[in-house]
Amino acid sequence: MLPTLNEAENLAAVVACVRAVAPDVQVLVVDDASADGTAQIADALARADPAVRVLHRRGKKGYGESLTDGFRAALASGAEVVASMDCDFSHDPSALPSLLSALGDADVVIGSRYVEGGAIRNWGAYRTGLSATANTFVRALFRLPVRDCTSGFRAYRREVVEEIPWPRLHSTGYSFLVEILYWSARAGRRVREVPICYVDRTRGKSKMGVQQIVSGAANLVKLRLELARGR
Repeated sequence: MLPTLNEAENLAAVVACVRAVAPDVQVLVVDDASADGTAQIADALARADPAVRVLHRRGKKGYGESLTDGFRAALASGAEVVASMDCDFSHDPSALPSLLSALGDADVVIGSRYVEGGAIRNWGAYRTGLSATANTFVRALFRLPVRDCTSGFRAYRREVVEEIPWPRLHSTGYSFLVEILYWSARAGRRVREVPICYVDRTRGKSKMGVQQIVSGAANLVKLRLELARGR
């Protein structure tokens, strides 16, 4: 599952890499009404390859909404495993087989920057510190046994996705990843992390901003308070 918003510079190359390293997977492009031609590129890829499908979103934009609609579409198609990754090469497609393989003894697998063998390339001190602080905050808030709580490079078994209480989710941005991880890791679910090297995008523009960070933190605190009240 590739959520996209203005990724015309990256989409075709990412899809080609995914299909090369994992030829048995189906690729679902979830496009958020991109204005740069991404949707048209996705449609052309789907016409050329039956393993590529496109979901065009016309409603409220947002990373969380895109993932939610993508998960629902994947389950409706009969998928037993759903993987998600960014479409800007920050998540190396060549690491996808290792995530899928790790599902052999796990329910959720995270491509992690913060376990042994993981790394981050081309980040400055500010972004590195921000990411480390965010993960420390999340682990303290939800007591998650995970080093990289904010990674969007993941693979889930179908039954995990089916049991996420979608109406209870608050976030629309990248903190959505923390919320679904919290619900996915409950009830004794097996969560594994495999090392990846995260590479900052070289083409296109990042969608992460200060407003998303502040809003995301507030939504996570709201969820924690609801859980504390037993709701």
